[in-house]
Amino acid sequence: MIEPSRRQMLGAFIRAHRARLTPARPGIRRRTPGLRREELADAAGLGVTWITWLEQGRDVRASAAALSRLADALQLSTAERASLFDLADSRDPRAEAPDDTLSPALLALPGLMGAPAYLLDHTWTARAWNDAAAALFAGWLDADATDRNLLRYVFLNPAAQVLIVDWEARARRLAAEFRADFHRRPADAEMGALVDGLCRDSALFEDCWRRQDVLQREGGERRFRHPARGELGFVQTTLLVALQLEIKLVCLAQA
Repeated sequence: MIEPSRRQMLGAFIRAHRARLTPARPGIRRRTPGLRREELADAAGLGVTWITWLEQGRDVRASAAALSRLADALQLSTAERASLFDLADSRDPRAEAPDDTLSPALLALPGLMGAPAYLLDHTWTARAWNDAAAALFAGWLDADATDRNLLRYVFLNPAAQVLIVDWEARARRLAAEFRADFHRRPADAEMGALVDGLCRDSALFEDCWRRQDVLQREGGERRFRHPARGELGFVQTTLLVALQLEIKLVCLAQA
């Protein structure tokens, strides 16, 4: 069920965009601009009562197919169409598949920072990192590492258990954070293969996954037990790329 405030916003959105449309018959003069509800309903192949209730903010559940026809009838742009589906708490069946291509400018970001920083793709595989991150994460981002996936490093690499203070608690949280991303792309073959492999090779990950815990990826204090530098403390911040929300820039500032 859509909460009342969102229903009101959805109704206002539809009314405003209906008012921007020009009637199909030329020369029509009206006191109020735009299409009538009856005309919009006819253009969308939908019921007038249904559109009326939507505009009034009533508790009406709109199917993705109906919203798609409404978006077409309202002649919405790509951004406007996305807002319509967001306000209706629905998923656009025509939404483009996520673009996982990382631009050169994006890949260069970690190198611009003095503190440890790395860039994760949608499978949480590191795609770029700076020297400070490589020096901190031995076995994952250093030159000798052969696997750059963060989850496989944390759950399968013994070096992670030595490096990460409170390793099991951090590992469990990481699995719950990844599940939030996984739920946004449940049919993604790469993510599915990653989960299957981790469930097979790590009893801890299999237990985490079976529990169905979900957490948002948050920043905060991170502590490491570095073999050469001793115990280190950082404050982690995770930044998302505006047009590619599954791409994460993770920065660790010295605490």
